[in-house]
Amino acid sequence: MRESLSFANGVGLLTLIKRELVRTLKIINQVIWPPIISTLLYVFVFGLALGARIKTVQGVPYAAFLIPGLIMLQVIDATYSESSSSVFQGRFMNSIQELLIAPLSAAEIVTGYVVASVVRALVIANLILILGAILVHTVPSDWVLYFGVTVVVAVLFASLGIIMGLLAEKFDHLAVLTTFVITPLVFVGGVFTSAQFLPPAVRIASYANPVFYMIDALRHSFTGSGDVPLDVSLGVVSVLAVIALTVALIMTARGTKLRL
Repeated sequence: MRESLSFANGVGLLTLIKRELVRTLKIINQVIWPPIISTLLYVFVFGLALGARIKTVQGVPYAAFLIPGLIMLQVIDATYSESSSSVFQGRFMNSIQELLIAPLSAAEIVTGYVVASVVRALVIANLILILGAILVHTVPSDWVLYFGVTVVVAVLFASLGIIMGLLAEKFDHLAVLTTFVITPLVFVGGVFTSAQFLPPAVRIASYANPVFYMIDALRHSFTGSGDVPLDVSLGVVSVLAVIALTVALIMTARGTKLRL
């Protein structure tokens, strides 16, 4: 594998992206339909049950308030789990050797995994969006912001997935970040409620949760408002995405746990 961070092999890059998307289609029952089904359950259980008690949040019905959080929940889970498992599986089965001997730079390898993850995230996000439009009649008021936030968050967690895929020694290690970090942060990050409803001390603590800013930024694209200014949320998410992508590039260029 070349340690260069340049782009010179467009055909190889497109082939890697195509391979990852074909992999997604082959396991569609594992990566596409489960998020849709779980979202339906969340909408019916939380949207209908709590929606009967909480009439409006940030000026919209509670069920409509819920949709952006559910989209972000599924985007985060899908992009991390798929990129991490793909990289680790390649290492575990030695199929990643095909990439190491191919004329692909580190930037092209990382870009291939990330772009495929972004496409997968957009498919899942838009399927949930269609459900939201049908069930609770809500769509983004700012489409550019909606797609922009979704893409940046997908890049962030796809990069984290690559990092963990390179570091993990066994499949169980991939679940460590999900179980002990990502899932707790997502569920206390404002998916189901606004920070305005939290006690002051808990509200302040939530501002240290990076996932809070991701959900808040996406919710801005639907409701036009959030718990913190939009530029703050976008700034936090963008900085984290750049850091994660840079680390993934450096580790891939160095061949971290890739070379025998």
